[in-house]
Parts: sequence; C-alpha cells; structure tokens
Amino acid sequence: MLSAMASGDPPGGGRVSIGDVARLAGVSPITVSRVANSSDAVRPATRDKVLAAMNKLGYAPNSAARALRSGSFHEIGVVVHRLDRTGESRTVEGVVNAARAEGYTISLVDVRSPTSAEVTAAAQRLRHQAIDGLIIVRAEAATAATLALPAGLPVVVSDSRLIGRHPAVSSDQAGGIRDAVEHLLALGHRTVHHAAGPTDSTPAMVREEVWRRLLTDAGRPVPEVMRGDWTLRSGYELGLRVDPAATAVLCANDEMAAGMIRALHERGRRVPDDVSVVGFDDIAVAEYLWPPLTTIRQDFSRIGAELVRMLLDQVRGQGEPVERQRLVPTELVVRASTASPR
Repeated sequence: MLSAMASGDPPGGGRVSIGDVARLAGVSPITVSRVANSSDAVRPATRDKVLAAMNKLGYAPNSAARALRSGSFHEIGVVVHRLDRTGESRTVEGVVNAARAEGYTISLVDVRSPTSAEVTAAAQRLRHQAIDGLIIVRAEAATAATLALPAGLPVVVSDSRLIGRHPAVSSDQAGGIRDAVEHLLALGHRTVHHAAGPTDSTPAMVREEVWRRLLTDAGRPVPEVMRGDWTLRSGYELGLRVDPAATAVLCANDEMAAGMIRALHERGRRVPDDVSVVGFDDIAVAEYLWPPLTTIRQDFSRIGAELVRMLLDQVRGQGEPVERQRLVPTELVVRASTASPR
C-alpha cells in the first residue's frame, strides 16, 4: 500500500501545508516559502524540485497571507464586454503582456452586457478573488452615476462612459477621424459618406460626431449616416445600398470596410476608381485585402500597456496619475483603396 506522501496526499488527508511540500521535496520549509514568493535566493534545481512537489500535492500558496507580507496580490482584474471584437481582444492582449512583464497575472471577466449592474457584479466578484486593481475595457452602458465599485479599489478605464470619473487611457479617436476625412477631402472628394458603428459604442459615437463636425466646418454636404454593428456582414449590407453618387466612404472599422468593398465590387463599382474606402484599426488583414486598405492604425498594444502602467502607479502608492486621461496617438496608413475621384 502506498504511503500518504508517496501517493501525493498530505499526512492525515487534510490541507496541504508548506511542511508537506518541504518533506516531499527534501528541503526546508523556508525554501518552499521562498519558491512560493518567487524569491531569487533558490537554486534552479532546488526550485524545480519544490515546484514538482507542489504540483504533486496540489499545493496552492495562500495568496491572502502573501499579500499581507508583500502588500500586493500581484493580480489585476479585467472587466470587458464583447471579447470577440477586435479592439477589445487586442487591448486585453496588450494588458496581459504588460502585466506579465511587471510580474502580475490577470483575472478576466467578460460581461454579457455592459450595464452598470453587470460591471458592478463583475468587479465585486473579482474583488473577492483578491486583486490589486481593476481595468475596465469599454463597458459602454455603465455610467459613473450608477456604477458601484468596491471602495478604495484602484481603477482605470478605456473608451467608456466612465472617462472623467476614473483615470483613463484612450485611443485618439478624434485625431484618427480627422486624418481620414482630411485625406479624402484633399484627394478632391466633395464629401465623405460614413458607415458608422453602433449607437451603444462610445468610440463609434465619437467618430461619428467628429466626422459630422469636420464636414460641417469645411462647408461640405453631410450625408445621412449609415449604421452598422462592426461586423463584415453589416459593412457588406451597407455597401449594397450606399448612395450611387458616393465617391468616398469612411467605415467605422476595417471589418466593415472589407464588407463594403465586396458589396461595391458586386455592384460593379471599382475601388478606388469609382469609390474610395477608408477603414479604422489597421487589423492584420487590412494590407492583404484587394485593394490594400487605407485605414487608421490604433496601437492596441500600447493602450493595454498604458492601462497597466496607470493602474500600477496607483497600486504602488504613487498617487493619482498626472493625467486623468492619457491619449494614445493614431496613424493614417495610406494604401491603394483611396484615390482622387474621376
């Protein structure tokens, strides 16, 4: 019959302790504690033995006790809505990479709807998992007046209606749309049609508002907005009914632009000879479309890194960030989908 230690069970079948791990690994309890706290004062071979013993016994360090000693759980909570969307997924990827570089791990909750109730519940759930701070990525329907976050919890937000209430990192949406509209007008287009994103999206509404204001200020006609939902299909459907007189279309994102280009092709309208098309985001496929897509590049990796940096400034006791809102620049990338009108 196997002994308790050989079978991977602690003596008595109770909770696994540091002592159980130390006996199995053949080291002292202090060595196990050092490994659990990621100390550098342990030889690699010894660390491997201790980690193997932890895995065999199912030992998990007490995060609460570690936090009391170190002042940090080294865990960041992230609340996001619609992780399947390009902006959200790439921003979270940037957060994960930046957190890893700082020695932090991520606890992620993807809420079903971006309401204050959903976001509040997600924040409370993450708080119980022992996090040092919270990043909220585009919880569009949550508002400062209705959102109840745990008291004293460091929070940063990105592209949501909470900007102004909490420190925020945002892409320069206005600057990106300005560059796109000015590019098309400089090519000689009389006006620019807009395939906009959904009304429940803060970035979409900012882009639409700036597009409208730029055309008005330039004394150009403002066409009726076309409403999509970020998807390829919505761009395609809008392209099937875009105004036959349109010579330039600014799409709210690259997916909608790709759908728009296909629909225009099916209608016998060439891009860019008959219609110029501009996207927003610069996703990987943009330069491999035909024609390659002129677009506004967003630096999602930097947005994620800035969110982590701003949060850790608060966690580490450096006080409020100098900026309440940090803007990450966008960049106009000119490819072959835009040209002067015939």
